[in-house]
Amino acid sequence: MVEAGMETSQSNEPCTSPSSAAEAAAACDLVTVPARQGLEAVDILRRGAGDAMGPVLHDGGCATLGFLVPAGTAAGWDVPGSTCTETDGRGLRLTPQPPVEGSDWLLPPGEADLATDPAVLRRALGEAARMIEAADNCR
Repeated sequence: MVEAGMETSQSNEPCTSPSSAAEAAAACDLVTVPARQGLEAVDILRRGAGDAMGPVLHDGGCATLGFLVPAGTAAGWDVPGSTCTETDGRGLRLTPQPPVEGSDWLLPPGEADLATDPAVLRRALGEAARMIEAADNCR
């Protein structure tokens, strides 16, 4: 379970450095979660009034979802069941084409903010995990 005191103070600032927009996503980190939890989190984020959500990727097998978050998030990411990977320098670009072969955009760039606020994503993932646990326990 996520404790309130563990939230970051980062905002949904664009994943940019002062250089070009083409390099914007190269400075983002990527939070990867199981698809079921990720889809619940997407629903929670979309329902949230004013909660900005950045682009979201899904893998070809639909096993995982990836949320773009501001660079530096990986250093303090500690949400169980998820990973946060630095993408700096790995060629990730915000284009209509998915950045990784075998993946596709669930929420493509241009229809989303440049990055999801990590604190907002942390809350949504926690709520999604609780909803899934409750649903599984009702069987």
